[in-house]
Amino acid sequence: MNSEKYVRWKSEESINNSKEPLYGNEIERPSNVPTWTSARYVLAYMAFFGFFNVYALRVNLSVAIVSMANTSDTHNASNECPVSHTNSTPKEGEFNWSSNEKALVLGAFFYGYICTQLIGGILASKFGGKYLFGCGVLCTTVFTLLTPVAARTSFALLIATRVVEGLGEGVTFPAMHAMWGVWVPPLERSKLVSLGYAGCHFGTFIAQPISGILCNSDFLGGWPSVFYVFGTLGLIWCLMWFIVVHNKPRDHPRISAAELQYIESTVPQEQTEFTIPWMDILTSRHVWAISCAHFANNWGFYTLLTCLPMYLKYVLRFDMTTSGIISALPFFVMWVSINLSGFVCDYLREKRILNTTQARKVFNSIGLIGPAIFLVAAGYVGCNNTLIIAFICIATAFNGCTFPGFNSNHIDIASRYSGILMGITNTFATIPGFVSPIVVEKLTGDNETREQWRIVFFIACGIYIVGTILFILLASGEEQEWNRPQFLFLDDTRQPLLRDEGFHEKDINRLPHLNHNANSNSGMSRHRVSFSSSGGYESPDA
Repeated sequence: MNSEKYVRWKSEESINNSKEPLYGNEIERPSNVPTWTSARYVLAYMAFFGFFNVYALRVNLSVAIVSMANTSDTHNASNECPVSHTNSTPKEGEFNWSSNEKALVLGAFFYGYICTQLIGGILASKFGGKYLFGCGVLCTTVFTLLTPVAARTSFALLIATRVVEGLGEGVTFPAMHAMWGVWVPPLERSKLVSLGYAGCHFGTFIAQPISGILCNSDFLGGWPSVFYVFGTLGLIWCLMWFIVVHNKPRDHPRISAAELQYIESTVPQEQTEFTIPWMDILTSRHVWAISCAHFANNWGFYTLLTCLPMYLKYVLRFDMTTSGIISALPFFVMWVSINLSGFVCDYLREKRILNTTQARKVFNSIGLIGPAIFLVAAGYVGCNNTLIIAFICIATAFNGCTFPGFNSNHIDIASRYSGILMGITNTFATIPGFVSPIVVEKLTGDNETREQWRIVFFIACGIYIVGTILFILLASGEEQEWNRPQFLFLDDTRQPLLRDEGFHEKDINRLPHLNHNANSNSGMSRHRVSFSSSGGYESPDA
């Protein structure tokens, strides 16, 4: 049709003439927009404590299982390193689990976790992440409280309980990523995403030593208290989350007008008629780049998360309390690293020292190559426990740089579908959660020696390197075409005929290209305009 034009506009003059800032990566925060006390930062704080609980609920079993299982298990502890001298007397566990059964208990969580990643992303993108995230944590909390009863009832019931906990937690990262896609301006993505997700590692840092102390105590029966204490904290957080957090900036009753305008003028909001460009997503090399980096990162991370307590007990021969404290140190270091690297990354982008693509690749490479080097080095320092722990801490310090790397990249390339992209990449990245403990058990279960653990570290090193290379070759920090909403409206009335959600009348009115008096030749002339978060509004030439 002659009356329908498909035009692309990328005119700097047009953007400069607009009265309000258009969506874009280059828009800096106005001076009247608050930061630390703002609604979007409060969301990040609540996300921090949410993921604190998520990981505390996830890792407590990794420590407790050492006390739950009877010492008559099939582990052959190494005699290469001397026993740590402490005043604590280890307790006898009440369950006669083999190494295979313990690996199954640790991995069962991830069988549920992998199943709800994608559905969580879809639901969060369509309905918002607030209730999905909160209910996911609530589900895991309730079943954590039931874990002691399940374990004492039957082994099968314990496995089922862990699977259901995984189902609940599986929606948390996609749900939160969907909320980041609506709430976080482009130049604050690295630091706010890092701040929120840093709760994972702070939760691990707190949960592991406290779990070790509780296991060696008589409080609430010893090891069961681990699940009761952290389950109760989870319930308290859920209540606060449902009260304080809101799905979208526009729904928030306490957000300032300046902050609301800043967010909505830089971030595309949710859609009412939600369609997912599945073919574009699944054939995007940038999505696959994130998936590869995510898989590589999680292989090394889950190896430490689920297996480090066993390495400390059976190879370095720490007692239970010391094992919990020492195994927590790397995660404290990582918590600090995540926050620092997030702020540094956004500073470099804001000062235009690095563009988004360069920043993501540089920080991701540091975050994967660093752990690859120092994990392998940790296997070659003999029984020098101090140096081993120092190397593992350095490895996790480098690993924190992945958060402003691949972990923020979903929002760069497709903020409107960031929850779905997180669901896809985290599905692949969850595979190491149940495969890694099995691999470690096969390599070390009957032969807990430093030589066998070197193989474990070399496997992680190789996967880290492959993930780094693929991300460098395939990743991008640029918004993808399929993320840009299409708007169809009338020139002379500026009334939308079709539009994606989140595009308000004020947005149409501020388009200088579609002046009410311009081009009103023959009745109604239609134009299709697409929106680019890196360059404003676009429309095709006739």
